[in-house]
Amino acid sequence: MELTLVLAISVLGLLFAVYLTRDVMRRDVGTERMREISDAIRQGAEAFLRRQYSTIVYLALALAALIYILYAFVRTPTEHDPTSPLALAFWTTLSFVFGAACSVAAGYMGMWVSIRSNIRTAAEVTKGINGALQTALRGGAVSGFFVVAMSLLGVGGLFAIVNNFDVVKDVSKIPLLIVGYGFGASFVALFAQLGGGIYTKAADVGADLVGKVEAGIPEDDPRNPAVIADLVGDNVGDCAGRGADLFESTAAENIGAMILAAGLYVSNTAVFESQGLTIFGVLLFPLVARAFGIIACIVGIMVVKTHEKEDPMQALNRGYYVAATLAMVGFFIASRWLLGGEYYFNFFICGVVGVLTSVAFVYITQYYTEYKYRPARSIAEASQTGPATTIITGLAVGMESTGLPVLVVGTAIVATYLLGEFSGLMHGGLFGTAVGTMGMLGTAAYILAMDTFGPITDNAGGIIEMSQQPEEIRKKTDRLDAVGNTTKALTKGYAVGSAGLAAFLLFSAYFDEVRNYGFDLKYIDLSKPAVFAGSMFGAVLVMIFSALAIRAVGHAAYAVINNVREQFRNNPGIMQGTSKPDYGQCVDIVTRAALKEMILPGLLVVFVTIAVGIGFRWIFILSGSPANGATGAEVVGGYLMVATITGILMALFMNNGGGAWDNGKKYIETGKLGGKRSDAHKAAVVGDTVGDPFKDTAGPSLHVLIKLLSTITLVLAPLFI
Repeated sequence: MELTLVLAISVLGLLFAVYLTRDVMRRDVGTERMREISDAIRQGAEAFLRRQYSTIVYLALALAALIYILYAFVRTPTEHDPTSPLALAFWTTLSFVFGAACSVAAGYMGMWVSIRSNIRTAAEVTKGINGALQTALRGGAVSGFFVVAMSLLGVGGLFAIVNNFDVVKDVSKIPLLIVGYGFGASFVALFAQLGGGIYTKAADVGADLVGKVEAGIPEDDPRNPAVIADLVGDNVGDCAGRGADLFESTAAENIGAMILAAGLYVSNTAVFESQGLTIFGVLLFPLVARAFGIIACIVGIMVVKTHEKEDPMQALNRGYYVAATLAMVGFFIASRWLLGGEYYFNFFICGVVGVLTSVAFVYITQYYTEYKYRPARSIAEASQTGPATTIITGLAVGMESTGLPVLVVGTAIVATYLLGEFSGLMHGGLFGTAVGTMGMLGTAAYILAMDTFGPITDNAGGIIEMSQQPEEIRKKTDRLDAVGNTTKALTKGYAVGSAGLAAFLLFSAYFDEVRNYGFDLKYIDLSKPAVFAGSMFGAVLVMIFSALAIRAVGHAAYAVINNVREQFRNNPGIMQGTSKPDYGQCVDIVTRAALKEMILPGLLVVFVTIAVGIGFRWIFILSGSPANGATGAEVVGGYLMVATITGILMALFMNNGGGAWDNGKKYIETGKLGGKRSDAHKAAVVGDTVGDPFKDTAGPSLHVLIKLLSTITLVLAPLFI
């Protein structure tokens, strides 16, 4: 019954996404000039994604073949294996391929609708703010529901297939066979986020530095040759990229929670059986709770409406609070039903803690990135003395912004662990942290809708300006665009917060999985030389990955800047408005650069992890297992732990610092401190361009990196023992 419910609600989520698609697509598409601009954005985004996903498919198939070979022919089987070596290799590889395919599908479908919602939002805003708000949010919600529903459907469907084929006799071992699903989702997400981030920021930096600073023309001015590439970048980075990011968050968390649920049931079998609870109910509790979250988010989306004089952000917040409240109700029902009358309440509170953690991250991110507050305003004030002080102040704000989020994540982990421990169940503490993570991701569909709302309204504003609509219409799109900038920043905070909780959950699942394969790993001993060295490798991987991502934006932006300058120089009619720039040149330059630059950092993560695990395993074996030595499994544990901590701090620093730089610039553009084209504004634009690859390329890619490391280690753990 539980599995049927999960699959049914997943299908409901997909059907609701189809309903939203039909609702958005039936709306007005504006004037011919507006359609011309929208078509250029759509064609550029679709061309990039086709080429990007083609590259990702080849890489994923090569990695799938490697996984099969390592499992089937390289790894030494043990008595603890859940099934035969060939069957284990087959199901792990199949789940990897299925996870990668679902991630591609979810990301592409979300972006397909978003690049068709921008023109409809632009047309609706000419009639009123409410229609435009609902069009943009519902267009964004298509991505949210495809991501969450496909994640649940994929994990639940794989579970049903493995169970029906009787691949293993012990049901608690099924999550070990489908763990590859999360790895496949993470692998695609890393390249989607990284490639999209390089594209969007290279185009943005090129458009800003030459357009705003050198030529002195407004943002989204049709005379700027990079403007279409910039608008395309919003879709491939914030829609497809973030969709893949949260897809892999939900997929990896679902499987990690199921691994811990299996351990909880095995440790408390007699207790659960005495209450008439089955292993299926406990194993599927994470999926059932998440399924109720889909229903909560459906209601939240449908209640959003506003009027002409209201701040649109208030309407979005109302919908979020409705979704969060209903998600907590869903947690209560799932906990009471599947975890027993005596033990459910503590785990229900763990879910509430997770939901409240997500709300806390929303407010903390808002404080550090919105120009209504001190951090962003301090950057704007520093801009009055030039670019150097702008950058110094932004770096300080980014570093400061790591404090409160880490305090919140730490508090949530400790609180949920203690609640689980005090439940009375053996090993309930780690499962409590898993339930807390589920609570934070319970509203993921609504959060992703708000994230995709940002690029849709940004594109709508660009379409309105480039089609030269009246000033009062542009003011309305500016209101929506300002809200969109806030929602994008909030989603980054939510994504890194959920990554922090999910990383601890997956780290705990790694311990459980290693024990399932017969190696009793109780703790990570950093006093062992091998573990300490492996841990440093984890920290430096994060730093090198970030450097490669930021440098990639610099390389691509260099080519864009030179092309824009060349077009201005060779065709003076562009600035005079008598001839059109060649938008396609910039789109093609950024596409080729992004696809080229994303491969090295992505593959680095995978192969360094494999090298650390297998390399230290052989060092341990060849050294005769000395008393102070460490197996590959323990070294990888240290590597994963330190890389996760470093990655979370770096992601917070980059996301919030970049967002503060951006909004410091926007504060000046409201007319403060000299307004547009002042020296302070030019300095703020420089700060914003420094922050662009921080907040939209390296920072968001680190969310994925953190979880990719966890899913790699879960899939390849048997090779490290």
